[in-house]
Amino acid sequence: MPPDLDEQARIRAVYREWHGGKELAPYAWHRPEVMEQDAARCRAAGALLAATVGHDLSTRRIVDVGCGSGGFLRQLISWGARPSNLIGTEYQEDRLAQANAATARGVRWHLGDLDILDDGSLDLAVANTVFSSILDERMRHQLAADMWRVLKPGAWCMVFDFRYNNPNNPNVRRVSRPEVGAYWPAAPQHHYRTLLLAPPIARRLSGAPRLVSDLLATFVPPLRSHFIYMAQKP
Repeated sequence: MPPDLDEQARIRAVYREWHGGKELAPYAWHRPEVMEQDAARCRAAGALLAATVGHDLSTRRIVDVGCGSGGFLRQLISWGARPSNLIGTEYQEDRLAQANAATARGVRWHLGDLDILDDGSLDLAVANTVFSSILDERMRHQLAADMWRVLKPGAWCMVFDFRYNNPNNPNVRRVSRPEVGAYWPAAPQHHYRTLLLAPPIARRLSGAPRLVSDLLATFVPPLRSHFIYMAQKP
């Protein structure tokens, strides 16, 4: 089996085992720290999209790579994106089925990679905690190249991912700032923003006043565990 297909098989196996298991409990939607971090991520992503892709998403063609159950695509729809302009790709068939069932009609779903998309056809390519799930360096670079390929000139890539390794999870690997910058070195413009208090700390502070977490995340940047990076295609 070629290395990239072997890595795809590993990713599928990991997520089949992970989803629905006890590993998901710390990330349950109803936990106060999870709800707050979702809101913080939404604010950061929305601000960056408005500053780059623009305020009007209704005409933008967008792909969400590794879209999971479709949460970010639904967020884009709530911000004005048209479902018929959106594409979600995923390796897990059950996750794609969940996304389809929970999302407005018109979104195009694809089980697999970006090979179905034409060169220079999209305004935005998004990857949320996707690169960190890929351990094979060659496959990471291939994904970055595929995202770049499908973008129109002047369009944008958006990556949301981990800054630090998780010592309890060998199936993910952090994405450093130099690494993500090297994926698209020709970008004439780029933005890098760190965010979110590291989940282990946020969980411990879940019973404290929210101001405590906000102050730590604001004034102690090394405690921010994630980043959003955007790069513009020339």
